[in-house]
Amino acid sequence: MRRSLAVVSVLFALAGSVAAAPGNPPPLPERMARTGGGSQLITAVAPGTGSTTGTVTWWERRRGGWVAAGSAPARFGANGLTEGASRVQGTDTTPTGLFGLPYAFGTRPAPDGTRFPYRLVHDGSWWCQDNASRAYNRWVDPRPADCRAEESEHLASYPTQYARALVIGFNYRHPVRGRGAGIFLHVNGKGATAGCVSVPAAAMDRILAWADPARGPHIAVGTVSGPTAVTRY
Repeated sequence: MRRSLAVVSVLFALAGSVAAAPGNPPPLPERMARTGGGSQLITAVAPGTGSTTGTVTWWERRRGGWVAAGSAPARFGANGLTEGASRVQGTDTTPTGLFGLPYAFGTRPAPDGTRFPYRLVHDGSWWCQDNASRAYNRWVDPRPADCRAEESEHLASYPTQYARALVIGFNYRHPVRGRGAGIFLHVNGKGATAGCVSVPAAAMDRILAWADPARGPHIAVGTVSGPTAVTRY
C-alpha cells in the first residue's frame, strides 16, 4: 500500500510539471474572461481582424476542466472580423463577442442525435434584415408585409450553406437597428461569408449532434490577440 501511494504521488507530481511547463498553456476556455456559465462552449478564432479563415473548436467541461471535443477549419466574413458592439450592418464582417445559441435550423432534416430545437426551412422561410420591420433579426414564415424581400434573406435560396445551421445570438435579444441581422454558424459555401461563421458540412453535423441545450452552450468569436481577442469576452 505504501509503495502504491508513492507511485501515485510521483504521477501527480509529473502531471503538475507537464501542465506548468512552457508551451503548455491552459485550455482556451480557462483563459477566457467568460464562457457563458454552461459546460459546453464553441470558440471561433481567427489570427487577426483581417482574416477570413481560422478555427472552430467545441469544448466541454469534464471533471472541472475544459477538454476539446472536436475542431474544424472555419471561414469568416469577406471583410474579416470586427467588434460586435459597434458593428455596422452590410459590412460583410463577422461580429466578435460571446453569444448564446437560440436554436438550429436547416434546409435538410436535423442530423441524428440533435437535441437543439430545430426548424426546417420551407419556401416561405425568411430571415428579416429590414431595419424598418418589427420582425428585424428574426425568422419569419411567412414574410410579413413590413419586412421587404430585398432587405431580407430567403433561407431556402441557400440550400448548401443552410443545409444545417445554428443561430448565433448576436444582436438578438434586444436588436439594435443597423447593427446586423442573420448571423449563423453554418455549412461552408464557395468562400468567405457575409458575416457568419462557417465550417465543413461534416463538422456542422458533428456540432449539432454534440451540442446539448441543457448544458448551456455559447459561442465565443474573436481573434488570437488584440482588442478583439477571444479571451477578453
